Amino acid sequence: MSGTDTRRTQADRRATTRAALLAAAARGLSTYGYASLVLEQVARDAGYTRGALYHLFANKEDLALAVVEWVGETWDAEVRQAALAQKDPLTSLLTMAKGHALYCRRHDGAKVMMTLRVEFTGQDHPVGRAMGETYDRLENDCAELVTAGRRDGSIPAGPPPRLTAAAFLAILESVGIELAGNAPHDVELTERAARGILGVAARD
Repeated sequence: MSGTDTRRTQADRRATTRAALLAAAARGLSTYGYASLVLEQVARDAGYTRGALYHLFANKEDLALAVVEWVGETWDAEVRQAALAQKDPLTSLLTMAKGHALYCRRHDGAKVMMTLRVEFTGQDHPVGRAMGETYDRLENDCAELVTAGRRDGSIPAGPPPRLTAAAFLAILESVGIELAGNAPHDVELTERAARGILGVAARD
């Protein structure tokens, strides 16, 4: 085996280990929160040793920050990009709502984000700051879509766009988590809830 093949195999193993640890950490954070997360348990749940975890992550804070980044990346790839690619603002927002419900079926990511956001509210902590930056970017996207939808007439006038965006995201988060896996009703009810916040009539 060549040196290049060896390095690729090592990189693949490292990526596999990292993904398993992030998934286990996301489940642990969703269940126990940051303060009560035990790194040894995360390693066991992922099928690795504590040493393997510490080889990739310096400490609990480093691991939690990596989970936030990982969730943001997967959500962006599976939900945000498809939503923003739609032809008009309303379709983008409704695509985001449906995509988020599907994301909640497949991942613990949405739940971990809510858990961390609640736990770190009002605290000046690196994980809390990372969460805030993630939500601010998403809220900005949604507020811009609401503004554009009101401009083209697809979304009726209502509360300020930023406030509407915050409510829209709160609905997506809570309904998506509560109904996760209850197909096909999770997608249908998330879309209905999103339409309600936007003031848009349900489809016939």
